[in-house]
Amino acid sequence: MRFRLFVAFIIGVLLPQLVFVAPGAVFANSEIDRLRNEIDSRSNRLAEIEKEIAQFESQLQEVGAEKKTLQSAINQLELERKKVNAEISKTENLITSTDLEINKLILEITRTEQDIESTEDAIASIIRSEYKDSEQSLIELLLQHEHLSEFWDTFEAHESVRDIMASKVADLDTAKALLVEKRAQNEDKRDELSSLKNQYTDQNTVLVNNKQEQSKLLEVTKNEEKNYQQLLASKKEAKEQIEKEMRDFESKLQFILDPNSIPTAGTRVFDWPLTNIIITQYFGGTEFAARNASVYGGRAYHPGVDFGTPRGTPIHAPLTGVVRATGNTDAVPGCYSWGKWTLIDHANGLSTLYAHQDVISVVPGQKVTTGEVIGYSGNTGYSTGPHLHFTVYAKDGVNVRKFNEIKTVTSCGAATTPVAATDAYLDPMLYLPPY
Repeated sequence: MRFRLFVAFIIGVLLPQLVFVAPGAVFANSEIDRLRNEIDSRSNRLAEIEKEIAQFESQLQEVGAEKKTLQSAINQLELERKKVNAEISKTENLITSTDLEINKLILEITRTEQDIESTEDAIASIIRSEYKDSEQSLIELLLQHEHLSEFWDTFEAHESVRDIMASKVADLDTAKALLVEKRAQNEDKRDELSSLKNQYTDQNTVLVNNKQEQSKLLEVTKNEEKNYQQLLASKKEAKEQIEKEMRDFESKLQFILDPNSIPTAGTRVFDWPLTNIIITQYFGGTEFAARNASVYGGRAYHPGVDFGTPRGTPIHAPLTGVVRATGNTDAVPGCYSWGKWTLIDHANGLSTLYAHQDVISVVPGQKVTTGEVIGYSGNTGYSTGPHLHFTVYAKDGVNVRKFNEIKTVTSCGAATTPVAATDAYLDPMLYLPPY
């Protein structure tokens, strides 16, 4: 009789608990599948947008290579606007996809929690049953059975239940580890979502800047080519004067570089600040710098590396650091210099400058990590086309000063700029990955 009751308990109570799938879990699985399909659909759309962006970038390179005319400037601005719109669409899709990923993770977390709970209940039932039966010794159990075969059946049933429990304990450990992993993924996705929303805001700012620049260009030139060429000439002249004032000031600065205070040349301590690398001018006595020495204040070398990139391209911190300062020389009419710039100090004794940005995404004092978006490339300041200017300094040799501290009478007034002694300028290529 006891044997039949025990077997009935196994079949009627324990096994259903071990294999039962709650209706809520079935719904969760269905919803997870639906979200996964929608995420896949979004991924396909993102691939299409990526192709559109690549086409616009190719067209922008062609326009950038043309002679600088008013029409080519207008064409460039219109292509940039199309590219930025496509990038905004990409970001919108990424935001939606990330939202879907978060919802999927929430369902997976809930399902895993339910699995853990049901498994724990099943294990508790087994333990209670085993504890009750374990109060009797094997001799007592043997004497309770009329036939030895019934005793062995009961004994083997106990062993089977214990095997099932061991398996369920292993499943429980796996489920708990999975839960920890899913929760970590959820936190990562929430951080990603926050970053994407900031990116969306910045990209819309780039779009507004683009429209304003085109309106201003047409207003100043009155849509006349000769007026545009005069504008370019006056900008170049103003830039030459500003650079001469700065170089005269920097040549008087005293700085002795301690080689032990900076990384050894060639150690490649930085990542690239952009995803796609096209170098249009290197550091030092380049051919362009020699031909345009007046643009660099009479100094026939270029104080950094220029990366050709369309307006609105995300700029990434090449190494963890702290933002020392940001500035915008365009805030002062007639000040044709770095435009919007950011200076970051790194713990290895180096500082890095990012100039001609369209949008600055960081503030002084902010800590940034390697790969973090710190701004978006542009065409601000004195620039012959959209690009990122990247300078590396010995940190102890660079300071931030107002232009009217450099020269009392200046077209830049109280606008700020990094200044450094000649020996504090370092070749960025010595610290960047191979190109």
